[in-house]
Amino acid sequence: MSLSEFLFGLWGGLALAGGRPAAPPRTLAFVVQNQLGQARPAETVSLPRRRWQALAAAVGAENLVVREAGTNAALVTQLLDSDGDGRPDELLFQTALPASGQRQFTLSGAGPRPAPEHTTFARFVPERTDDYAWENDRVAFRTYGPNAQELFDKKDRNGTLSSGMDCWLKRVSYPIIDKWYGAAVAQSGFYHHDRGEGYDPYHVGASRGCGGTGVWADGQLYVSRNFLSYRTLATGPIRAVFELTYAPWPAAGHLITEKKRISLDLGSNLTRYEDYLSSPAALPNCTIGLTLHQQKGQVRADSAAGWFRYWEPVDDAALGTGVVVAPAAVRRFLDYRTAQKDQSQLLILARPQPSPVVYYAGFGWTKSGQFASAQDWDDYLAAFAQRLASPPVVRWL
Repeated sequence: MSLSEFLFGLWGGLALAGGRPAAPPRTLAFVVQNQLGQARPAETVSLPRRRWQALAAAVGAENLVVREAGTNAALVTQLLDSDGDGRPDELLFQTALPASGQRQFTLSGAGPRPAPEHTTFARFVPERTDDYAWENDRVAFRTYGPNAQELFDKKDRNGTLSSGMDCWLKRVSYPIIDKWYGAAVAQSGFYHHDRGEGYDPYHVGASRGCGGTGVWADGQLYVSRNFLSYRTLATGPIRAVFELTYAPWPAAGHLITEKKRISLDLGSNLTRYEDYLSSPAALPNCTIGLTLHQQKGQVRADSAAGWFRYWEPVDDAALGTGVVVAPAAVRRFLDYRTAQKDQSQLLILARPQPSPVVYYAGFGWTKSGQFASAQDWDDYLAAFAQRLASPPVVRWL
């Protein structure tokens, strides 16, 4: 054997024995386990970049495909750039998990990905002053920007002064934001009338609406004005994500800065909020509110489980609004009633630290066909709180 043949054979042996990095596997397998004794019908699973970055480098992140083992069915996925740096940080998909059960999946770069049947959506809406609106296949919301505030300050009837959250009651699974706003350009008030897809009868005004925040101190609720700026991070199909920043605002001697990171997943009636509140001095609380409108509805709260709701009549139907927050974060709640307009509210006082304060807020409408009664809405919130307390576990094989 020549020296060159010997060295070539030695190099090859070292490569096989790990002398050079092995090629990344072209298929990764993992299990998603539900440790809770209730089913999870639309669970969003997040796979962090560190788990699939080597595979993505080989096949391209945009080509990654999640398949359910056994059926080999490809699932709808979403690459999420959660910090806006131009590089995806998470790979999202949704699955239904049985109670106390699990499902196995593979991740590879082979095969086409299916088109989504439904989607989330979010955008800034300059054609209606400057709302920011977001939706999924079950619910829709909006809140109000700086131009609406400026018009209000000028006493223009088109102005709105509110950092509360508005509910758009939809009863179709397809997106309605663009359609309703587009129609309202030609026909003022278009979306305040139900033409079969839903409508906006929900009044926010100076209240917190459905999940707006503030600080409760000395028997008074202090709140910000309209959002000052926005940043859209994702529009779907599985999760919409955006951020709203507010001008510094005073609260009982504190000057508060605030930013909200807001996300909505497909299949959920509740928006997720991360509220970043800061002040040079320690804040007494972060208060989350639900308006009680004309106080014609009923409040129910379960602090130990972490859910709170209001159920009220709306025209010829009924609406439930609700907040879910980790019980450890809850200090107390107030069923606050007053003759002052828009100030009767269910107020949940949460611990302001550690930041951010994380909570979920949303609604269920009887005409959507999703909920028939207050008990249905209570059961949904209770089950949501249980799932929040016991997230699924991803185990790589």
